[in-house]
Amino acid sequence: MRLALHLAWRFLREGRAQSILILAGVTIGVAAYVFVSSIISSLQKDLLSRTLGTQAQIVVSPPEPESRVLRDEGGVFLRRVEPPEPRRRPFDGWLRHVRTLESTDGVSAVCPKVAGPALAARGAAERAVLVVGADPSRLREIVDLASKLREGAYRTDGDQALVGDGLADELGLRLGAPFRVTTDRGPTTLRVAGIFDSGAASLDDGWVVTSLRTAQTITGRPGDVTELDLRVDDVYEAEVIAASIEAQTGLEAVSWMERNRDLLTALQSQDQSSTMIRVFVMLAVAMGIASVLVVSVVQRRGQIGILRAIGATRRLVLGVFLLQGAIFGVIGALLGVGLGAAFAKGLGNVTLFAIELEPSILIGAALISLATGLVSALLPARSAARLDPAAAIRGDG
Repeated sequence: MRLALHLAWRFLREGRAQSILILAGVTIGVAAYVFVSSIISSLQKDLLSRTLGTQAQIVVSPPEPESRVLRDEGGVFLRRVEPPEPRRRPFDGWLRHVRTLESTDGVSAVCPKVAGPALAARGAAERAVLVVGADPSRLREIVDLASKLREGAYRTDGDQALVGDGLADELGLRLGAPFRVTTDRGPTTLRVAGIFDSGAASLDDGWVVTSLRTAQTITGRPGDVTELDLRVDDVYEAEVIAASIEAQTGLEAVSWMERNRDLLTALQSQDQSSTMIRVFVMLAVAMGIASVLVVSVVQRRGQIGILRAIGATRRLVLGVFLLQGAIFGVIGALLGVGLGAAFAKGLGNVTLFAIELEPSILIGAALISLATGLVSALLPARSAARLDPAAAIRGDG
């Protein structure tokens, strides 16, 4: 092994120009792998964080009533399916379902919520809003409005409410200001305890967040909820967990994947693009290493023949060229990972999202670089090991 490593290093030093060029190619290839992978991974995390940070990952609600079949018997038998009229459906046994869902594998948080349309007004200004009521500690695990407060406090007890900055600007609201919320049950006066800026227009312009009991009174749902919002451990398992909940409870469970098909398609397209870029980059690296080692075998036919003639085994010759590929892979991995990480960190200072360097990407790039070096060296190494000593010395084998 020591002799093979010594010969491999000596061959690389003798062809110094070739070695430097291929090492530069490997370094750039690994750096591109790390750079592209880090950017796409960080962008996907940012998109998911922005999207799922303002909505539940699974929404569980009572099942829709089945459509009725209407028959009209006369001279001709007619049949049609009539969808039921929209109506307020109670969520029977929601407390029991909360306990069931909290013990479901993969579910990390459950928040019973009341949501209903209303008209918010102050003076002559009016705005259609969605009244959202929930226990503040539970709601924070689904939508963390506390971290998005622009001013005020995260408090919804009594007549206190949180409003978005867009709604506050439109109605001229400030901390402590009263405003009316009107539904078919009549008007209710609330006071602004906090103003948040979530970055989502649907929340900032249209949500009035209050306690569960207050929202139940405003919407005419005493002791009832409209849905159960869930957060899961793995966001990409949300659809599987939703299907399991439907089968287990008979309730309707809609995952974020179903509600955001366009976003999911975009994420999948990014993954495919990233994979193709990585594959082509590593193919280019492999072809560069293989071409240099093939030339090295041709140039050193006489030396290989002499080694074989004085007793060097085919295994030793094979090891020499495999070690050259491994050296390219290891050194290229170290330099490439460092260069790619530096570029990613530098770009992160000017992008609108943070670029994270995941250990899995850095380790994966290093392992792929080493594997690429070994695989690309395999064919030249086998060719060198199979040379006939006498023919190689004469230069005609």
